[in-house]
Amino acid sequence: MLLRAAWRRAALAATAAPGPRSAAPTRGLRLRVADHAPQSAVPSDTATAPESVLRPLYMDVQATTPLDPRVLDAMLPYLVNYYGNPHSRTHAYGWESEAAMEHARQQVASLIGADPREIIFTSGATESNNIAIKGVARFYRSRKRHVITTQTEHKCVLDSCRSLEAEGFQVTYLPVQKSGIIDLKELEAAIQPDTSLVSVMTVNNEIGVKQPIAEIGQICSSRKVYFHTDAAQAVGKIPLDVNDMKIDLMSISGHKIYGPKGVGAIYIRRRPRVRVEALQSGGGQERGMRSGTVPTPLVVGLGAACEVAQQEMEYDHKRILKLSERLIQKIMKNLPDVVMNGDPEHHYPGCINLSFAYVEGESLLMALKDVALSSGSACTSASLEPSYVLRAIGTDEDLAHSSIRFGIGRFTTEEEVDYTAEKCIQHVKRLREMSPLWEMVQDGIDLKSIKWTQH
Repeated sequence: MLLRAAWRRAALAATAAPGPRSAAPTRGLRLRVADHAPQSAVPSDTATAPESVLRPLYMDVQATTPLDPRVLDAMLPYLVNYYGNPHSRTHAYGWESEAAMEHARQQVASLIGADPREIIFTSGATESNNIAIKGVARFYRSRKRHVITTQTEHKCVLDSCRSLEAEGFQVTYLPVQKSGIIDLKELEAAIQPDTSLVSVMTVNNEIGVKQPIAEIGQICSSRKVYFHTDAAQAVGKIPLDVNDMKIDLMSISGHKIYGPKGVGAIYIRRRPRVRVEALQSGGGQERGMRSGTVPTPLVVGLGAACEVAQQEMEYDHKRILKLSERLIQKIMKNLPDVVMNGDPEHHYPGCINLSFAYVEGESLLMALKDVALSSGSACTSASLEPSYVLRAIGTDEDLAHSSIRFGIGRFTTEEEVDYTAEKCIQHVKRLREMSPLWEMVQDGIDLKSIKWTQH
């Protein structure tokens, strides 16, 4: 709430500033004209010309990605001209929409090495995770009542598991090592005769750690247990093959791969067949696993995003790695006591989580108001508890509160990375100068040896 209020005040101050505007664009704040704002059909005397809106640099691609213009181009005909219901079998409007839907299914399948018949369209990765976890557990509940996941999964996976516990299932939440990676021996030891499913995410959304998916798939296959992975942050960014990695179910999100919001997919293996109990009832679309009319423009966008990702994966990865190294080196060279959270080797370079000791994450985010970032701590919610992911990897509470996640994506520029690093260095130095803790550390006092008293 504090962040939102601060940003609103900054935006109002910027737009209300008197005097002529400078012709040169302000560095750091992108000048965008809001000429796409919806206009009322009724003429109004109070209607004003569209004003220029100052917007921050975008460095939060783990939350969502901008729509790739090539994806929009693919979607537009299905938003305007080809509006048929893809399930209408009696006329050309339905047939052309169905053909587009099946082409999109092929594009998604091609990206992960699957058969198109194994791709089920959903509203996003949250729904896909719910179908995978609840669907498999409930279908095999007569024989198997145990599920395994990790402590660092996305909230929708953890909440799905909690709802299964309320239904009488047993769930094992595996701890992770300090690197954020699970111990494969612990996973093997946790598998029981009545285990139906293991769910481990491919790339963590907070710290960017990559789990050993192929090894986990091998263990699950050898023990006759189904393996689900939430790959929302990995699909289209790192090479994935469901057959080589022995993945039985995989969740995919459209808006994490430069596609539209509100669409995703779940891969469900056909041979050997994985059965799931459908979560919603209806017309039996998507092979009975996800009833409801498939939104043709959105799935066309998801398919196009997958095709673009497949073509550009190698180039994007090299570029993002270079920018990531540039950001980390610049910050760490100029600031002491900066910790990178998660394994530096088994890591997706586009997600960088740094803790700045002796600085409150919320204060730093508010200072960096001209860069859109997010914090590892739950600073924008009512809770002041640090991130459960950082707690799971054993980060000290004070460091967990001082963490910031930097996201680098396909459209991030070198100038944006440099500007973010410079601003970050400047504000961390300023905030540390104001911190009595930083002063004590500079004087050689060990903060852990101090016994604090309450007044």
